[in-house]
Amino acid sequence: MEFDLEDPLVSFEEEQTITLSKLLASESDHMPSPNCLSSTDFHVSFLCEAISLILQVRLSCNLDPFVAYLAINYLHRFMSSQEISGKPPWFLRLLVISCLSLASKMKDTTLSFLDMQKDEGCNFKVQSIQKMELLILGALKWRVRSITPFSFLHLFLSLAEIRDQSLKQILKERASEIIFCAQNDIKLLEYKPSTIAATALVFACQELFPQQYSILRASITACECLDEETFSKCFDLMQEMMRMEANESMMDTSFLSTVTPMSVLERNNKRQRI
Repeated sequence: MEFDLEDPLVSFEEEQTITLSKLLASESDHMPSPNCLSSTDFHVSFLCEAISLILQVRLSCNLDPFVAYLAINYLHRFMSSQEISGKPPWFLRLLVISCLSLASKMKDTTLSFLDMQKDEGCNFKVQSIQKMELLILGALKWRVRSITPFSFLHLFLSLAEIRDQSLKQILKERASEIIFCAQNDIKLLEYKPSTIAATALVFACQELFPQQYSILRASITACECLDEETFSKCFDLMQEMMRMEANESMMDTSFLSTVTPMSVLERNNKRQRI
């Protein structure tokens, strides 16, 4: 049974869906620590380059995007609890490969170390990757069944007054795209997965079904698990992020068809310094 980001706490022995209260009680344990928000330029550059490499491997190895998402989640959490300054250049690539390796195991996906390292121009022994995996697991406190915004989408989607299931699926898919973007924005890392999920869904509704926007926003912000002020701040940041995405896409249409490590690195560095 592979790990499902929408039902993160369901174990191999369980088949029932975990209750919302359990997700809410545990979500903070699966977030980067607050010190990542006061990152140095070195930390930001290291993080952006690592994310770029993960995205490149996803494309070159045709990986499930959720594998890359999970790997980046591990990366954020590892870097928020470990000192990385002064590490040799090869450390970044070993860290990326090991995060991807752990994520692929959780998603029951075959990942060829040989192909991946060939694409990235490096060559690590299996034992070195396994040692790094243990280091990452220790930093994560072995919490690899990550609680992410995807875990809350179904809950908030049920509040949408849209009867057509195909339209609900479209709304969910757009919200998922926004969540993928939000993962790479340092400004949004301070918000809990439940807040990111709610904000992404409301933002997607504003784009796709503006006539339902006010109703859905009111329904979601009425949930006891959400703080309306925090939601509003997150929504404003997400609006800024998506506006920048749109502007950059208009200025550089080539990014729509190809993603390279350098293009992602430049875009993320630019965003974090605004």
